[in-house]
Amino acid sequence: MTGQGASHQFLHPRHWKPAKGYANGVAAEGQTIFVAGQIGWNADQRFESRDFVAQIRQALENVVAVVREAGGSPEHITRLTWFIMDKREYVSRLHEIGDTYRSVMGKHFPAMTMVQVTALIEDEAKVEIEASAVLPK
Repeated sequence: MTGQGASHQFLHPRHWKPAKGYANGVAAEGQTIFVAGQIGWNADQRFESRDFVAQIRQALENVVAVVREAGGSPEHITRLTWFIMDKREYVSRLHEIGDTYRSVMGKHFPAMTMVQVTALIEDEAKVEIEASAVLPK
C-alpha cells in the first residue's frame, strides 16, 4: 500500500513498475457513492461540443458534480471507468486529455479502466465515464 487520499490508500505492489496516470487499486472506508455513466453533455442534456477532449472535460465535470452533491470532491473518487469510441483519437490527443483531466480532477489518479466501445446510447457521445467515490466517515 502506498499513497494517501482523503479517505483511501492507493494500492501498488512494491515490485511492480509504477503506474502512470492511475492507481492499480484503492482501499477505502466510508460512505460509498456510485456515479452512473456520465457523457459530454451539459445539465440540460445538450452537447455543447462534438470535440472529443471537450466531451471528456464535460463528462468529468458531470462526475464531479454528482460526487459534490453527496458532499464529496474529486479526491474522494476511487474508481473511474471510461468508455471511449476511438482509441486512436485518445492516444493521439493524450497530452490534451491529461491537461483536461488535471484541470478537473487535480493530481488525483484513482483506479481506472478504459474500454473502446463500438457505440454509446447517445449518438453524439464520444465518451462515457462512470465512477465510484468513498466519502470519509
